[in-house]
Amino acid sequence: METRPFDAVLCDFDGVVHLWDPDGMTSLDRAWGLAEGTLAGAAFNDELLHAAVTGRVSDEQWRCEVAEALTPACGSPERARDLVEAWNALTGRVDSDVVDLLVALRTKVPVVLVSSATTRLEKYLAAVGLGDTFEAVINTARIGVAKPNLRVFEIAAQRVGADLKRCLFVDDTAGHVAAAQAAGMTGLHYQRIEQLRDTVASLLD
Repeated sequence: METRPFDAVLCDFDGVVHLWDPDGMTSLDRAWGLAEGTLAGAAFNDELLHAAVTGRVSDEQWRCEVAEALTPACGSPERARDLVEAWNALTGRVDSDVVDLLVALRTKVPVVLVSSATTRLEKYLAAVGLGDTFEAVINTARIGVAKPNLRVFEIAAQRVGADLKRCLFVDDTAGHVAAAQAAGMTGLHYQRIEQLRDTVASLLD
């Protein structure tokens, strides 16, 4: 008797299900007369971002701190806050083909969203129509650890009652995939949907 290749699929959000305009932040830099990379440099400062995606600061606190960091470049706190508000208003694009594939997979095995995100994630999922797409959502800001920490994978698998080593992990960050593979999972470094289709084809047959 054939067995299915995976008992659960754990899938990243940004870069797989959801895609940001690569020019979005730099276009705001230009609009505010700033050097390219100024906004991203403030927003994705390693220490501050880690605090946001592990829940040590809320999404709102994170963005306030980004505005403070941008104030010298912007020339005033008001211009910095306006820039952060414009950034906050940016929305990405949901890849409907990936979502359709994950919905089909969910008829076979649980599909868990696993994202190193801020406390905004759940609200954002609802806003883009994905609030009920996944069996479970593991937002690292809610559990206090971020990918590639092993606990993230363990919690995701436990949430749907799956053996960690019987899970497929899909992520666009190679280091996260390597960590999942080191934990005994099947890992897919996502770059295009055809890879995912090929990996799960036997499950859907």
